[in-house]
Amino acid sequence: MSAPYERPTLAPSLLAYAEGLRDATPDAPPLPGGLPLPDSAYPPRDPADARTARETRLALPGLLRPFLADPDPERAAVELERALAAIHVRDRAVFAAAAALPLPGDPDARSRARGLARCLTRQGTIVRAVAAGLGLLSRLGEPEDVPHLRTLGLLDRLGIHVVTTLDPLDRKAAALVWLLHRADDEELRAFAAALAAGNETAALDRLTRLPSTRRELDPHDARRVAEAIGLPGILRREPHRPGLLARALLLLTRMCSGRNCTVEIRAYDEAVALYEAVATHARLLRPDLDHRARLVSLALGLHSGTAHLLPWPEGRRRELITLLLDAAGEPETPPDLEGRRRAEWIRRTARHLRAARPGEPTDAPALRIEIAVPDPGDVDVVETRFLVDGRPLLPEVFGQGPGEPPEALLEAGALRAGPEPHEVRLAEAYCTEGCCGALYVTVRREGTHVVWDGWRRPYAPRGFPDLPAHRFDADAYDREIARAEQDRGWTWPARRTAWLIGAALRERPEILARWGLGRGWISTDFHTPDTTVVTFNGPPLAADGTPDTEQPIQQFLWYLPDDGTPPEQRAAAAVRRLAEENPRGYAEPPG
Repeated sequence: MSAPYERPTLAPSLLAYAEGLRDATPDAPPLPGGLPLPDSAYPPRDPADARTARETRLALPGLLRPFLADPDPERAAVELERALAAIHVRDRAVFAAAAALPLPGDPDARSRARGLARCLTRQGTIVRAVAAGLGLLSRLGEPEDVPHLRTLGLLDRLGIHVVTTLDPLDRKAAALVWLLHRADDEELRAFAAALAAGNETAALDRLTRLPSTRRELDPHDARRVAEAIGLPGILRREPHRPGLLARALLLLTRMCSGRNCTVEIRAYDEAVALYEAVATHARLLRPDLDHRARLVSLALGLHSGTAHLLPWPEGRRRELITLLLDAAGEPETPPDLEGRRRAEWIRRTARHLRAARPGEPTDAPALRIEIAVPDPGDVDVVETRFLVDGRPLLPEVFGQGPGEPPEALLEAGALRAGPEPHEVRLAEAYCTEGCCGALYVTVRREGTHVVWDGWRRPYAPRGFPDLPAHRFDADAYDREIARAEQDRGWTWPARRTAWLIGAALRERPEILARWGLGRGWISTDFHTPDTTVVTFNGPPLAADGTPDTEQPIQQFLWYLPDDGTPPEQRAAAAVRRLAEENPRGYAEPPG
């Protein structure tokens, strides 16, 4: 029944508009980004409203709150739409304000608020009104709202809000809406279209055609694909389906990767079930290098990565590590350099994980430092991980990016506990500290203990737990730091060369100072890890060959591909050249 109140526009509701477009072309593939909204969905700005966007945004909670208590939700929805039509504000600000409103505790009052939300989403004619309803339903929604939400999710600009609203109600529906709006890959869009049409057979066929390498599949895409299809159940039902197990393995490894974003595996409700299904059937996989490496990557994540923190039954996590390593087996040595490095990484990582198996957290050392080297077939960073009483520290208290590289923490003794307290950065967000934060701790010696406290998370989003002080036995701490600093088992020739060059330049700073240069980062190239990269910072040269201090500081990069020479010889030769020749003559500018 239509509302008996005069609405601010005679246009149909956006829900009815979406239903009409859907029903007019039921067989048409969904449009990337969603169906276009009508012009009436965005009322013009009132020229009399002189408030700034910030002022309007700050006023939203006060505007929305009184309508929650109206005993007539239909009337309240019409009046709220009228009020929202009269202001100039982004729909995402309206959604966020509505989602953050304190909700009444009284059941009748909550029912009225839910009624208002439903009127806004089902009868609203402008995007701001529907966004307000979606924000309220993100905490008040019930299963009966799902069909309407899915239909609204067909529309441009509303899809992202619908996903947030659907997530606590129906993860499969939320994932499908997300893929319909955000998927860039053609096969991902075809997969989503098949699911939207209710054709699971076609969707499974498309699933086996998804990009076959980790580099081509975003971790968030991987989670949404697994959610949309209900992957663990299908894998248990059809483990022998051609290509399905291999794609499940790929999707799971992508969800466990945090490259360029946060790790998705803890946001995936069926993570434990998918781990179980993949590990149980892993022996059915073709024993090629890709599959072996991915199985070992999963085992490494269970040992010291984010997957360690999933709700595992006692002892089961270690059992799955064994299953995964047994299925990975012993790889043959390929003839190419990348293949040889990858096979050696599989063997080395598997040996480490098998040696680490004895002992549950109750008898684990208070602090254990692990260097996690990723699959050489994937582009990712080498990071330092910290196990405190057997549990990974960084994903539990930061989660925005990896631990610092071992060179930054171990090469110069940054983690040693000396007589004076000092601050250490343990992790940085993938996008940089200034964007999404970093994690700092102060290391200090206190009698027979080493204490980590004074935690800082600048720029990091809220929601992580408060950080207590960690007190370690000083003798055990010193032994662990010394062991980690001396451990070279994780490294490879190009990385070892970088480490040795860095150590030499730290001991002899006059080498670069002679040329008016400062030391930058020294490591291996991100995309070609068999190349050592030495960077310097300083002014360019003037016409007379001296540093032009009037010019901005520049970065210079010197690339040293691995030529098979032992790292000690390559590092010594590189340091000699740096001492004898101005590196500006053979280094390159970035880019």
